[in-house]
Amino acid sequence: LPVLTGIGIAHLPAEGAPVQTGGDSGASSKPKSTKVPDYAGKLQHSDGSVTQADGSTQQGFSHTSSKVDPKAPYKMPLTQEEQDIINGSQGEVMAKVLKTIVRHGELFGAERLADCGGRPHSSLYTGSPWVTPVLEMFEEIADAGLKSFAPYTVNPMVIDLFTVGRDPVKRSMELEGFPLQGRLIEVHTRLGAVPLNDWSCACYLPQIGNTAEPGTVVTWAESSAVNYGNSVLGLRVNRMATGMEVLCAIAGKVPVFGLVTDEGRVAKWHIDVRLSEEPHWGVLGTAVGFKVVDQVPYYTGIDQWIGMEDGKPDPIGVGKLKGMGSSSAASGAVGLYHVEKVTPEAIEQGRDLLTDDHQTYVIDDAEYARIRENFPNLWKDPKGDPSVVAIGCPHNTYEEMVYWCEKLDKALKDAGQDKLAIPVALASAVTVKELLFDEHPLLCRDMKRAGVKFTHICTPMFMGLKGMADMTRGVTNSGKARTYTNLRIYDDDNLVKIAMTGKAPY
Repeated sequence: LPVLTGIGIAHLPAEGAPVQTGGDSGASSKPKSTKVPDYAGKLQHSDGSVTQADGSTQQGFSHTSSKVDPKAPYKMPLTQEEQDIINGSQGEVMAKVLKTIVRHGELFGAERLADCGGRPHSSLYTGSPWVTPVLEMFEEIADAGLKSFAPYTVNPMVIDLFTVGRDPVKRSMELEGFPLQGRLIEVHTRLGAVPLNDWSCACYLPQIGNTAEPGTVVTWAESSAVNYGNSVLGLRVNRMATGMEVLCAIAGKVPVFGLVTDEGRVAKWHIDVRLSEEPHWGVLGTAVGFKVVDQVPYYTGIDQWIGMEDGKPDPIGVGKLKGMGSSSAASGAVGLYHVEKVTPEAIEQGRDLLTDDHQTYVIDDAEYARIRENFPNLWKDPKGDPSVVAIGCPHNTYEEMVYWCEKLDKALKDAGQDKLAIPVALASAVTVKELLFDEHPLLCRDMKRAGVKFTHICTPMFMGLKGMADMTRGVTNSGKARTYTNLRIYDDDNLVKIAMTGKAPY
């Protein structure tokens, strides 16, 4: 049976096999345009492409997860049940789903398929024209009556017509940029996605609850979620291409290679942090991502700034690790890191996780200053005044939302101001926002009156739209958002000053 359409890697034929062309999904064989519209800006790049600020592709991938010569024939061993599914025991579409997963695994030398645990997480959240092939694949699966083995979470919505969309020009840009959003929501619903209130790139937060026991093999896509899940939760998952995670959720199977294996989780880099004060976590993660690219780093020297409760990072520490890890996943392709005395495998195994031939990257005060000073200013008008403070990439935790509201409230009261000079957009899952409003209603009321915009949107998605970037000069504390957009990065205290004055230090 042919593999499913929509995932380019699965179309590679076995050596000597004929190339399949069209017709397999029942869709029209007439080719559809996949040209990326101009308004898409940098969003034509997936978060796995590791693009530089200028749009060029970063060099240096090691691809260490492959055990086999990709040009040599390789067949993954299957159980009899798995072979029967491929032969059609559960229908033609499920056969194509599993065959696609197997072909993907064979390309990486996967030793077998493992049963999925926990709950899936999908990164396909943009209803853009160029996702049409994957969307059609999902619809083929849904039409066959298949669903995920468990309810799954999805990355946050890209359209918010109640905050960003209050501006009619920006509203039109959102709707033009993501015309397939309704169709995408519908098919996710049919396949078993959770309600939109729980759509978030930080699916692992307690208010959303997509977690599992350490060592559980899960099927997740979204670079920052995979990074956090592997590192802080001790889950086992590779950085999956968008679409593959849903196929694995339908079959309940994941190929075993790379970060799913013991040998794939050892560290080839020692990140020796020797700073006299706490770093900006987004800056630190960005530097490490550029240095190690897709290899596994082992951090020492940062545990002093990560609070622990019952052997796990406390809520404030979660935010710091989220910021650092997501930045390394965006500037590089880091799917797993270890932190001495903090993350589960580092607590259990210590520096035995480092390979004998590991490299060392020392980040002292001088190196940190060099890194910080070399972040580019990508605004169309580099000397213009900032127009928005964007915080929440990945989505803010509940504790981060409280922290920012209290910090801004204090600054306003200390200055005797009623309003911020420019808006502050705080992004979180709707579930997290609802908790904040329940627990701190007067604070949230005052912040809304002062100019804070509470949004569920994904920050890079609206800041990354080409036209939006031309008309908006944004600042952030997120290394991930800075990598994907023209946002400029600052520490928290400077962000408050910018919000209060509408001026940025240069």
